[in-house]
Amino acid sequence: MPDGTTIRVFHVTPRAAEEIASIAERQGRAGAGLRVSVSAGGCSGLQYGFDLEDKVGEDDLVVTVEGTNVFVDGVSLDFLAGSQLDWHEALIGSHFVVRNPQATSGCGCGVSFAV
Repeated sequence: MPDGTTIRVFHVTPRAAEEIASIAERQGRAGAGLRVSVSAGGCSGLQYGFDLEDKVGEDDLVVTVEGTNVFVDGVSLDFLAGSQLDWHEALIGSHFVVRNPQATSGCGCGVSFAV
């Protein structure tokens, strides 16, 4: 934007939204969304967190895809702006994947990163 303001967006794929809804239903929490957060820790300095959530926080960005909500708090969004949440399936296990353009490095676990 011309005034130097950064647009803080977070993208969620339909596949990730489908898996969130499925996890919530299996845990008896149909309609719950997913909170994606960033906290200090992990082998690279920062780590992603994923938790089922029923309520919107005051400073949350809410992304709704196919009727499923994903919540990102304002502090985490500083580290996640421009990122995409996806679901990856492989023979060795399935998991959420964050494709973060701000990450300068990460570790093999896929949960820890540095900016």
